[in-house]
Amino acid sequence: METLKLAVQKSGRLSEKSLQFIKECGISYAWNKAKLKTQSYNFPLELLFLRDDDIPKYVADGVADIGIIGENVMLEKGKTVGLVEKMGFSRCRLSIAVPQTSEYNGISDLNGKKIATSYPVILQKHLDEQGVTAEIHEISGSVEIAPSIGLADAVCDLVSTGSTLLSNGLKEVEVILRSEAVMIATPGLS
Repeated sequence: METLKLAVQKSGRLSEKSLQFIKECGISYAWNKAKLKTQSYNFPLELLFLRDDDIPKYVADGVADIGIIGENVMLEKGKTVGLVEKMGFSRCRLSIAVPQTSEYNGISDLNGKKIATSYPVILQKHLDEQGVTAEIHEISGSVEIAPSIGLADAVCDLVSTGSTLLSNGLKEVEVILRSEAVMIATPGLS
């Protein structure tokens, strides 16, 4: 029997939920956080522990047969992968937020503004659909600080509870994507 290769996030909330799902499927394996791959001892499955941003490429290239990632990552990376299933966990939203002191009457208020994000592809698509022209600053983390240091007028970032936005003086004004964990597969995998 051929071994199935499954890529999961190596750390974080999505990793914990993915590993819980695997365990609930009755699949057993030995692993410690220093190892980036392990073999199940009761099922023909090899687990690859990767950065979530890398999983779509590994799956698209056939290095991993399937992967569990956030739908937002799948859409942002734009790799040719099959969406197998929405997993029903790790739900969040990709939202635009502005300083709490800013007046916001709608998406057109962002015309000519600077927006910091780790999701430039999804944000640009949304702005284009809304007819808004804004300058996108791609940053890979700590997006919420951008307005307070003068880098941007707004941010577009993942939100679960909204507490990080609030603690950084921001308010959520526009949800552009609702996301959850998804299972993806190499094209043509049947």
